[in-house]
Amino acid sequence: MSDTIIRVENLGKKYIIGHQQQKEKYTTLRDVVANGVKGLTHRFSPKSKVQNPESEEFWALKDVSFEIKQGDRVGIIGRNGAGKSTLLKILSRITEPTTGRIQIKGRVASLLEVGTGFHPELTGRENIYLNGAILGMGKHEIRRKFDEIVAFAEVEKFLDTPVKRYSSGMYVRLAFAVAAHLEPEILVVDEVLAVGDAQFQKKCLGKMEDVGKEGRTVLFVSHNMGTINQLCKDAIWLNQGQLIAFQETSKIISKYLSQNSQEGKLSHPDGIANAGVDEFKLLSISIQNEKREIASYIDSREHFFVEIEYKILRRIPFCRVGFSLSTIDGTTLFDAYDSDEYSEEMAREPGTYLAKCKIPEKLLKAGSYTLNFNAGIPMIKNFLFVEGILKVNIEDISGKNVSSKVKRQGVISPQLTWIDN
Repeated sequence: MSDTIIRVENLGKKYIIGHQQQKEKYTTLRDVVANGVKGLTHRFSPKSKVQNPESEEFWALKDVSFEIKQGDRVGIIGRNGAGKSTLLKILSRITEPTTGRIQIKGRVASLLEVGTGFHPELTGRENIYLNGAILGMGKHEIRRKFDEIVAFAEVEKFLDTPVKRYSSGMYVRLAFAVAAHLEPEILVVDEVLAVGDAQFQKKCLGKMEDVGKEGRTVLFVSHNMGTINQLCKDAIWLNQGQLIAFQETSKIISKYLSQNSQEGKLSHPDGIANAGVDEFKLLSISIQNEKREIASYIDSREHFFVEIEYKILRRIPFCRVGFSLSTIDGTTLFDAYDSDEYSEEMAREPGTYLAKCKIPEKLLKAGSYTLNFNAGIPMIKNFLFVEGILKVNIEDISGKNVSSKVKRQGVISPQLTWIDN
């Protein structure tokens, strides 16, 4: 008997996107009636099969095929809009595919968004039993795991409170605890874990490792390449709805970051931001050498700069921009933000802003690194996150650095001062 637990064959998911034509700023009763008549005549017209010019087809997934074996821990990576969440929703039986088919053996527990699978009016206790019932478990099975779930989620005090009163962090803690402890054959987790604090994220990663060692299968979507590399043996790379590769995680991440990172400078004259963000736009981000020249290759003996230009479109109480620097395999070295403190005096007025960060010389080992960009109001709203937005290469141009010939341990290579007593 095959140990394949998930088989996906020629999977496709199509959506129809409507385009509103901005003619007037308001709609009259006459317009509503006219549009209704147009819809009827279009439906019964011999030419009704002609595509509506005000809508178009969008394939979130197209011709995706792969197999996952029992006990595998598989990461799914790709830029925003690549089709990652759509794939998980189909595998979780939340969304029907348009084409192709999937075969799944066993129960699937999913954690896709804050609130998924919970009834807001029910208490935490009641939702644990509800989720267990959805997974096909009896009361005695759920009761056997109940105390372990509550202890993991750390919500004992709020167990009999309706979950609609939970914070997003509490919601995620309980939802993950339920999904991971009710013994599904397949655990599906999206980026939602980013809502939790660092300690809880570490706890969740440990639990997912345990789930894999117990012979159960884990599918994990994350923008954190270091986390994917740590947890998953193999990874799926999606781009614009298509499967680019499915192989060993370290190889996938290296290719993904190399191909998706611009070198030197990235500019967006009109600005970019997450969907639904109307107060912030990133205009450009660049790497500059110590002469303030755009550069993708930096001498390890020299400092360099990261420069960020962005626009605030309306008054906001606070905005923090910054970046993290990662190795090419996704290991995060450090992050840096233009502010770690918040006060009412730090409100941002509409306008264009420039933020610069100086990175000291003799800090990084020779090699390639990527920058991830992040901006937002911490714990309230994220304006934009882009992984691998820029690539920088650190080189020992002098050729005199022993570290470039004898490999030093660790992820950085700072030059420290030795003192003779």
